[in-house]
Amino acid sequence: MAKRIKKIAVMTSGGDAPGMNAAIRSVVRTCAYYRTECIGIYRGYQGMIEGDFVTMTARSVNNIIHKGGTILKSARSKEFMTKEGRQKAYENLKEHEIDGLVVIGGDGSFTGGVVFNEEYGFPVVGIPGTIDNDIYGTSHTLGYDTALNTAMEAIDKIRDTASSHNRLFFVEVMGRDAGFIALNAGVGAGAEEILIPEENLGLDRMLESLKKSKRSGKSSSIVVVAEGDKSGKTVYELANYVEENLPEYEVRVSVLGHMQRGGSPTCFDRVLASRLGVKAVELLIDGQSNLMVGLQDNQVVATDLEKAIKGIQEIDMELLRVSDIMTT
Repeated sequence: MAKRIKKIAVMTSGGDAPGMNAAIRSVVRTCAYYRTECIGIYRGYQGMIEGDFVTMTARSVNNIIHKGGTILKSARSKEFMTKEGRQKAYENLKEHEIDGLVVIGGDGSFTGGVVFNEEYGFPVVGIPGTIDNDIYGTSHTLGYDTALNTAMEAIDKIRDTASSHNRLFFVEVMGRDAGFIALNAGVGAGAEEILIPEENLGLDRMLESLKKSKRSGKSSSIVVVAEGDKSGKTVYELANYVEENLPEYEVRVSVLGHMQRGGSPTCFDRVLASRLGVKAVELLIDGQSNLMVGLQDNQVVATDLEKAIKGIQEIDMELLRVSDIMTT
């Protein structure tokens, strides 16, 4: 029989994402609802090793649901990758009589949670928080919807300039290993071409598409590029390639960068964070562990944490087809 959970810790690890504060709020208030103590761990696994803990109550998380970033901060921890580091972390959790852990983060954070659970049998539940949306077992990760809207709004603004000056803009968005932001923001903003890591569409095809746009009377174009585009070229190399082969185009580059990870979370991300936080705490209280909570068919479900790490979140190829049709 599983030990009764009396005290739960929550932490954010890896990169920040809009909606993490809303998830922290949900975990803390769900703990308060079930009369379970809640401890916040600052700076992820590194804070766990150093004992950087704070007691959190329902009032501790007032007025944070709308804030980007994470009030618990985030840090990479090389020390946690060692057995000695994890031993220190475990001793700190036991010293503070913590019985379960909610990890808000991506696959790296979840990998740490799986190893920790294997070594010490410590109950862990993950909440997927990454703008890349590349975690298996959920249709949406925290921050993805906000990042999409941020990218789309930026591309809309860039298009105004592109149209005014008859220019071709290459816009780089985040997504080193996943093209979810590029594909969806590109379709939403009406980009002429979208280059993603999952598909090598080829440089010749891109040139032909841009030529076709020019022939059809378009005086400006937008090409959205995921930072991990499969062509293997940087966004600047792509821009130079087009300038060399299509000198009639005046080419500019805009890299959106970390602005996509900031900002106030959308309503969707706030609601998702609230739902996932409740489920994470309820799973721990119910004696379940080594799981990730996520969204499937608009239902909150639990997926084996190891499966969430090793599984591959497939890109929507139908959306790529839609994109091709829309550029006609």
